[in-house]
Amino acid sequence: MIETADQAALGVSRSAAEQVWKFRPSDDQRVLAMCQRHTIPDILARLLVARGVGLDDTPSYLEPRLRDLLPDPSCLKDMDKAAERLALAVEHEENFAVFGDYDVDGATSSAVLSRYFAALGRPVRVYIPDRQREGYGPNTEAFKQLQAEGHNLIVTVDCGTMAHDTLAVAHTAGIDVIVADHHQTGGGLPTCFALINPRRADDTSGLGYLAAVGVTFLLVVAVNRCLRRRGYFDTHDEPDVMQLLDMVALGTVCDVVPLQGVNRALVRQGLAVAAHTDNMGIQALSRVSRAEGPLGTYELGFQLGPRLNAGGRVGEASLGVRLLSTQSSEEATGFASRLDDLNTERRAIEAQVLADAMHEAEAKIAAHNAAPPFFLCARVGWHPGVIGIVAGRIKDKFHRPSFVIALDENGNGKGSARSISGIDVGQLVAGAVDRGIIEAGGGHAMAAGLTLRGDQIGDFEAYLTEKLGELSLDGPRDLWLDASLTPAGANRGLLELIHKAGPFGAGNPEPRFVFPSVRVVQSDIVGDGHVRCVLAGREGGRLKAIAFSSVPEPVRALLTNPPSHCHIAGFLRADNWNGRQDVQLMVHDAAYADNA
Repeated sequence: MIETADQAALGVSRSAAEQVWKFRPSDDQRVLAMCQRHTIPDILARLLVARGVGLDDTPSYLEPRLRDLLPDPSCLKDMDKAAERLALAVEHEENFAVFGDYDVDGATSSAVLSRYFAALGRPVRVYIPDRQREGYGPNTEAFKQLQAEGHNLIVTVDCGTMAHDTLAVAHTAGIDVIVADHHQTGGGLPTCFALINPRRADDTSGLGYLAAVGVTFLLVVAVNRCLRRRGYFDTHDEPDVMQLLDMVALGTVCDVVPLQGVNRALVRQGLAVAAHTDNMGIQALSRVSRAEGPLGTYELGFQLGPRLNAGGRVGEASLGVRLLSTQSSEEATGFASRLDDLNTERRAIEAQVLADAMHEAEAKIAAHNAAPPFFLCARVGWHPGVIGIVAGRIKDKFHRPSFVIALDENGNGKGSARSISGIDVGQLVAGAVDRGIIEAGGGHAMAAGLTLRGDQIGDFEAYLTEKLGELSLDGPRDLWLDASLTPAGANRGLLELIHKAGPFGAGNPEPRFVFPSVRVVQSDIVGDGHVRCVLAGREGGRLKAIAFSSVPEPVRALLTNPPSHCHIAGFLRADNWNGRQDVQLMVHDAAYADNA
């Protein structure tokens, strides 16, 4: 029998976070067949069936092997042309440079190339632009500087697709530019030696879900294969490209691309490499992040990633790639410590900008007695390094696409957009560029960046109203649950079993469980408004839980003043603090059990 999701789970039609709880539909016959054929427990089979895993695909899903899933790099347009050019540069000892973005995807992409070519004995010059002074992507002055240094071959990573003017000037100046990117195109293709981007219209690879670091890794595989074919490794040591996968996993997770297909295999294998990594930077960053135990997608995305991003947001843009590229433990420790300090500074700046932007968003709601279909907030003096995070916070709170723009004193603005499922902000921004409404911009479905003048904000807002004005986004949202558990059943054995369906992230959601009719037997406020508590089951057993300050206030209020029994929903995570081998619940939502 196939369960439907028409009825609210546990009768919760409006939770404390104003959500409708629903169990993911499950086909009991398919679950049973999967359990019997592959000898796996029921709960694991249910997780796989709910994620669309077929009966015949179960073994390869549980043990994804990169050698089976890694595509031939040649399937990407311009890949062979780019690989041959870089192989020739290695053979002829030609100087060339890497120009990368300042976020985690850009830093890891740059570091993958840096470490690979260093292993070949051909170190490359890496250039990361300053976010405030130079903005996003290639710029003519930087390219002039690189050419003056003797670099007539430049590889751009995680940027370049929309840099039509800069790349045209570089082409005229005799610079061969290879673009390895994944952002959406707009206004045609740039003039460059090679454009490796699975999102270009004439690319038939079907790999548009790759992060830039995934595209860059395939470029490395292609270059390595080309050098092998040309006999280069007859007289030189061949690098082990698989050892670069820890950085590929880090960039893939932090760029929030779907963990499906080859992405899932890249991250799974990358986490295995990270468990024994010789990358001094990742080791040092793990220490300052206080990431206990083996690294997983949570540690990469929420502990290492923000710190690696902090250099580009509020400090020294090149710190991230320098950290990931260094072979010195002492240097790595210093870089990681500096990034940790910058992350603390970033959080303080972010808090002020967020307070201002939230006030602006709430004023828009008050003015119209309802939330608009999107939010556009702009102000002079906001730090451009935190506007992406702030846009994400507004999007999370109001469930609306959000655009946050930082204007300088001259009226020039840099903006970031974050979106919700079903609304592609990358296409919206690219469309605005094509119409001449804004100066530049691009991105992907869930996140985008843009550049505009202050006098263009009105036209941009009118354009967004035209595109999004008819959307109906009000009413309770669905919270999907995978299964119900008891506190006694939430243990490390269960957690290890659940992880077999991972790694989890975008496109492969982490399982969310509900604990019905539990008692909150202990509760206190810790840190910056977090609620730490202990849940007790009717049949015994206790489970530690925490609701972070980002969880809606009504949920945290319910935990601090609990009824006799309540339903609690969230993720299970390992608790490795001080060597513990425990489990705790990350609370997302709660509801009254007696009259839910």
